[in-house]
Formats: sequence, structure tokens, C-alpha cells
Amino acid sequence: MSSSHSSGFWPVLAAFTGNAAVCIGKFIGFFVSGSSAMFSEAIHSFADTANQSLLLIGLRRSRLAPSEEYPYGHGRERYIWALISACGIFFVGAGVTVYHGIDSLWHPGGFHFSFWPVFILIISFIIESFTLWLAWRELRRSHPGKKWVKILKTADPTTLAVVYEDGLAVFGVLVALLAYLLTEFTGNHYWDAAGSIFIGALLGVAAIILIDKNRHYLVTTSIPAEIEEEVKAILLSDPTIEKLLDFKSAILDVDKYLIKCDVEFNAAAMIQHLEQHHFLSNEYKEIQNDYEEFMKFCVDYMDRVPRLVGRKIDEIEKRIQERFPKIVFIDIEIN
Repeated sequence: MSSSHSSGFWPVLAAFTGNAAVCIGKFIGFFVSGSSAMFSEAIHSFADTANQSLLLIGLRRSRLAPSEEYPYGHGRERYIWALISACGIFFVGAGVTVYHGIDSLWHPGGFHFSFWPVFILIISFIIESFTLWLAWRELRRSHPGKKWVKILKTADPTTLAVVYEDGLAVFGVLVALLAYLLTEFTGNHYWDAAGSIFIGALLGVAAIILIDKNRHYLVTTSIPAEIEEEVKAILLSDPTIEKLLDFKSAILDVDKYLIKCDVEFNAAAMIQHLEQHHFLSNEYKEIQNDYEEFMKFCVDYMDRVPRLVGRKIDEIEKRIQERFPKIVFIDIEIN
């Protein structure tokens, strides 16, 4: 396993730590006040904490080294655990929250106003704003100079999950605080229940977005089109490659790409490469009118050609990886 942490590790760890502390505080606030909106926020933070623990598992598993059984590594485990996390947000976060809000509409519980829940929500807002900023900064660092529409489309799902979850958490805290205060000022419990339902609906929308994004990566997504076009240009720019017959690519992890292609080599260019080192001309002088020496030359030539082709492929692969370090696995086959 790589000793370095995977992309998105620190934002997820910070969000996990912050949400765990906030979750405890919100449950205390719920027990003090009996507020439905506060309960929804407590469940929200509990779901976020549990989901971020799953994201940490996925990040750790994705860094496992390739093996005989898994030659391309475990990069996609990141997306599997992120998908499980998103499902958890939907069923636990959204499902329980909306159910509790609807139940509170018909069976209002004992509501007791206290300044402790207000204080807890303010502290929660500060903590979750900080973890949101960390995830936001990570996305900007990983995608310098790109517009946010492009970043949200190509971002690491684990970091993006933290952005969505903590973004909703910050907004949810404001909704819960508003619902809590309106319930106290108006004496109407519907505000509290409506706040709970609204928070749950937001979680459901975020979960659906994250589920779709992780599904997208698990169904063997190809590398970005602009990178693919530039890789093809590098391949065809080499005089020894006459034609590109097939090209396939896949995203294995946020920082690991795979490309596979079939090429047709240019025999004339290969001969010219040999002639640059005077291999053919020197041999020709030595074996004139000597059939036995000619046969030895043919055997030696047949041995040299595969090695020459192999070195040429290595050179091309090196050029591609120098331009795009994320392309970790390259499979070039000669047709």
C-alpha cells in the first residue's frame, strides 16, 4: 500500500471528526428540547458520520497494491464504498428524517425551548462550515483553473460527497435553527415538523446525485476526451506507428487511468531506424555471396526486431506517462 494518503483523505477525515462531535451535541440538544428539527439534524449528522467512515474505508482499500488477482489494483473500491455511503444517506439520513417529520405533524411531542440547542446549532454551523471549506479547498487544489461546473462533473466522489454533505449540513443547521425559533415564537409545532421534512428532502436529493455519480464511475468510464485526443496524437506522431486501429480507456481511480490500443507499425520507418546505426549496411558487406552467413544474419535480425519494437513501445509509453502521469497502465499491441 502506498504510504501517501489518497486524494480526498484529509477532507473526509476532518468531516468525520467534526460530524462525530456535532452529532453528540445535536442529540443532547434534542433530548433537552424535544425538537423534531433538532432530531433530524442529529440523525443527519449521525448519517454523515457513518457515511464518512465508509468513505475512509474506501479510500484505504483503494490504495492496496496490484496483485495477481487484481492486476490493476483496487482503485474502484473508492466508488463502491462511496456508493454504499450515498445509499446510507438516502435511507438513513433522508428516510428516517422525513418519516420523523411526518410523524411529528400528526403526533407532536413535547417541545421545550432552551438556549442550549441554539448554542449547539451555532457551534455545529462553525464546525461544519470549516470542514466544508477544507473539502472545497481540496477540489480547487485538485482542479486548478477549472470552472465549478467542470469540477463537479469530474471531481473525486469522496471529496464531492463531503462537499455535498457538509454543504447541506450547514444549510440544514440554518433551517433547523429557523424552525426551532419559529416554533417557539408562534407556538405552532408545524414549523418544527416542516423543518425536519425539508432537511430530509435535501438529503434525499444529495444522495441521488452521489449515487448516480458513483454508478457512472463503476460502469467503466473512459478517460476525459481531451486527454484521449492528445494521447492519440502522441501515438500517431511517432513515425514507426502507421495506423491506430483501436483505442480503449478506463478510469480505475481518481489518479489512475488505463489505456489499451492496437497499432500498425510502419516497417519502412523501422528499417530506417536500423540503417541509422549502419546495422544493415555493415551486415551486407560481411555476408555477400555467403549463404550460411546470410542465414545467420536472418536469425539475428529476427531476434533484434522484437527487441527493437519493444524498446520503441517503451519510448512511446514513457512519453505518454511524462505528459499524463495519471495514465499508470498502458497496453500497446501490434496488429
